[in-house]
Amino acid sequence: MSTRIDIAALIAQTDAAKAPVRLEYVRGRAKREASPASRHQKALQRIERSLRPIPGHPGGCGCFALADTLIRFGDPDGSIKRPDLAIFCTEPPDSDAALDLIPVAVIEVISLGYEEKDLGADGAPFSLAYGVQDVIIVDPRAAIVYDDTLGQARQTLAAPVTIDLASGCRVTIT
Repeated sequence: MSTRIDIAALIAQTDAAKAPVRLEYVRGRAKREASPASRHQKALQRIERSLRPIPGHPGGCGCFALADTLIRFGDPDGSIKRPDLAIFCTEPPDSDAALDLIPVAVIEVISLGYEEKDLGADGAPFSLAYGVQDVIIVDPRAAIVYDDTLGQARQTLAAPVTIDLASGCRVTIT
């Protein structure tokens, strides 16, 4: 006898139990990461506070940000990722489940020991393939920022840096 596990339900149960791990499900594989440490959280808070619409940008993006929110991607495996910061042009709906709305941009802060999660094939390449326009990956220890924009080669930048996203949002990484 086999039991089919609903990965979204498992992730929700883990969150509800306040387990010290964060789960994702990408390309048919479960991924785990320890709850973030203070360096990670402080870097993420600075980034979120800096997020603004670019004055005069024709897109009219509202630059709404959600931290640590489950996003269901449209791939055949039903992947569910939890970006450190997901940016949307319109305010996302209130939900108690994973959002089906794909963010225009994602910002990830690398946690020590989990570099592959953000820098590997299931990081920026996956997100860009399923509709995210910009993926910014921040290494707060090395002061390095990786800027992945749909259709362009990855840029490696030194922090502090201000980046204009394709959506019309501006973010500063310190």
